[in-house]
Amino acid sequence: MADASLPNSTPSGPAAWQEDPDVQLMLRVQGGDAFAFEQLMKRYHARLVRILRHVSGSDESAEDLAQDVFLRVFRARANYQPSAKFSTWLFHIAHNVASNAIRDRKRRKEVQVYAPATGSQSGLMTLDQMALASSGTMPVRKLDKVERAEMVRLAVEALNERQRMALLLCKFEGLSYQEIAEAMELSVQAVKSLLSRARVNLKLMLEPYVNSGEVTNTDVKSE
Repeated sequence: MADASLPNSTPSGPAAWQEDPDVQLMLRVQGGDAFAFEQLMKRYHARLVRILRHVSGSDESAEDLAQDVFLRVFRARANYQPSAKFSTWLFHIAHNVASNAIRDRKRRKEVQVYAPATGSQSGLMTLDQMALASSGTMPVRKLDKVERAEMVRLAVEALNERQRMALLLCKFEGLSYQEIAEAMELSVQAVKSLLSRARVNLKLMLEPYVNSGEVTNTDVKSE
């Protein structure tokens, strides 16, 4: 099964996974240990939902996608071959699930906000445009904390799929460039390039709001 290993990954040595307790749990799952699988679900459920919420746009859909990830993990147990940390393998599967979800739901507004065909060459909408698309009204007052967080979320979702996933794995999960590269089947240099472009695009979209005080650097970091 394609999800059973990390294609084109470059293991960094035995210590990269042999000392990972989650790898040991997965090996127990491979041997038929249902309790070990339950432990992995408890450890990673909230983390997966947090990542996948940025793909699906809702908690309910994120829960469904997380269940799909765990189902794939369980189905792949017989062919599981540890060559990296368990989290790297898991997020590789999550990346595939997220990519499929985006393709299947790309016409739904909550998945991704698209710029109009006549928009800027960058293909990015301003936050005013995103707010208009989301609520039907332009922001005319100072945003409260919830609304600021929503603006940041919209900005993250306006990134293209690969930029968004790389940013989420780096920001939320603290994965290294190498681990993100393995999870997304990219080179380390490609990951660095994705993260650089993602940060530039976020800055361009949020800068007017940061400068006006409506969105702060803290909001951006805490989203």
